[in-house]
Amino acid sequence: MTLPPFLSGMILLAIGGGVLGVAWHGYRVGMLPAGPNFFRGRYMPDRARSPVAFHFFLVLYYSAGMALCVWGLMALAGMAPPLQLQ
Repeated sequence: MTLPPFLSGMILLAIGGGVLGVAWHGYRVGMLPAGPNFFRGRYMPDRARSPVAFHFFLVLYYSAGMALCVWGLMALAGMAPPLQLQ
């Protein structure tokens, strides 16, 4: 089943905007969520203590958010295939 292009594009834009929002909030605060660290809680690289990890995840979040937003805009314009549901 294929979603309509309008709905597909809006979903992708919403998810991409959410990822960009997490990146912006993490940049302002100085900490980014970076996944579970099984026994010690979540791993959150800090700008002061681990600047390389913080900037790596910041670039990762920013790139993923921009890619999702571009894909959503292309789906709205009909230049990219819409999302497929299985």
